[in-house]
Amino acid sequence: MAFSRIRTLDPPSRSILRRSAVMLGSLLASLLLLHLLPDRCCSITPVSSSSSSSSSSGRLLQDLRSLRTKRLLYEWTPGESLLLPAPDLVSSSRKVSPRFAGKLSPLGEGSKKLPQALIIGVKKGGTRALLEFLRVHPDIRAVGAEPHFFDRNYDNGLEWYRELMPKTLEGQITMEKTPSYFVTREVPARISAMSRDTKLIVVVRDPVTRAISDYTQTLSKKPDIPSFESLTFKNRTTGLIDTSWSAIQIGIYAKHLDNWLQYFPMGQILFVSGERLISDPAGELGRVQDFLGLKRIITDKHFYFNQTKGFPCLKKAEGSSKPHCLGKTKGRTHPNIDPEVVQRLRDFYRPFNMKFYQMTGRFFGWDD
Repeated sequence: MAFSRIRTLDPPSRSILRRSAVMLGSLLASLLLLHLLPDRCCSITPVSSSSSSSSSSGRLLQDLRSLRTKRLLYEWTPGESLLLPAPDLVSSSRKVSPRFAGKLSPLGEGSKKLPQALIIGVKKGGTRALLEFLRVHPDIRAVGAEPHFFDRNYDNGLEWYRELMPKTLEGQITMEKTPSYFVTREVPARISAMSRDTKLIVVVRDPVTRAISDYTQTLSKKPDIPSFESLTFKNRTTGLIDTSWSAIQIGIYAKHLDNWLQYFPMGQILFVSGERLISDPAGELGRVQDFLGLKRIITDKHFYFNQTKGFPCLKKAEGSSKPHCLGKTKGRTHPNIDPEVVQRLRDFYRPFNMKFYQMTGRFFGWDD
């Protein structure tokens, strides 16, 4: 009789245990859901305590994983939940936050496009600084390395060029910078063939200082090259400047600009002062953002002046919470150049500078 009583009680005991386990699982899942989702976003269907609880819990976990993946991609403000409602998860009209827009490509979002804007020059003018500063903007995606497509790799074709570009979302601008474009005769026609609407940015600097900086860079790689003075002149006695030397030739900005104006109107070319990029980076970046049709997000708050290097640095670089200055190859100490040679170069460049001021409608002050 004792065994008989035990056997009649056994099935109900197991049933109670099963129901208790199911209810406990449902309760824990519900508590997790309530903890993660705000009241205003709690449209996920509640878990049933019926025999289908196991499959419902599985769907719930899938929803939570999906929500956690998406929560970083969409606009939020401090104090609000980062999660979105389910089961729809994301409304098709939901806009991506500008703060996250530039970070989506690592997750596979967006597509590769040919650049809509190019930094085309000039060498040793400040192009690297400008590119690094611009990459802080969430609506600008840029290639870090110089592709040299339009001057050295053009035979590879536009699809090869497109594959070098980062992925972008609608409303973002794809950019790249190659300083040698400005002085390469074939490049304007090639860029025009890609798109006549391409916006062009040129960073210009006092051509004498630029030439000395160019020489300094070469000297760091080839310590045995001739002196700056000997390379400057075809004949030191007559004072005839050697315009075939690239360090001199690049600084004849008016000559190169003439070539570009055969293919692009002046309104599509912006000239950035290399000097003002150092003394007033936010001001020059404001002009660039206006030119690109972007909101002025990069401001004074993004910069601090590094006394050691002698130029501005970013308080926070793209994708980092740490301050960032350009590398040790930037801001090299220039060698001492014979003042007479410097003066002769200033005299040589003066008429070209005057024409350049007239063409661009901007006075850069290199002849003061």
